[in-house]
Amino acid sequence: NNGRRLLTKSSIMLGLGETDEEVLQAMRDLRQADVDVVTFGQYLRPSDHHLSVVEYVTPAKFVWFKEQGEQMGFKYVASGPLVRSSYKAGEFFMEHMIRNNAAN
Repeated sequence: NNGRRLLTKSSIMLGLGETDEEVLQAMRDLRQADVDVVTFGQYLRPSDHHLSVVEYVTPAKFVWFKEQGEQMGFKYVASGPLVRSSYKAGEFFMEHMIRNNAAN
């Protein structure tokens, strides 16, 4: 890999009945596996043949999960009801890193 470290990303869909502690434990597990980026989005039922939405997560809860992820040391956290695993994470991560490097 020419001495460069690959960045890793994982995503968690919320609203299927998970508890905060289950999400936090999943986040701890991801950090233990050295995952760099995590995204959180609202599960939306694509059809009647899929699982029902148990809960619509509040915007404040998405902010809270973002804060928790940042405190755990993720390099970037995208968290919001319309965030998806492919949610321009690379683009936003690079903007985040550039801003952080400029500030330091």
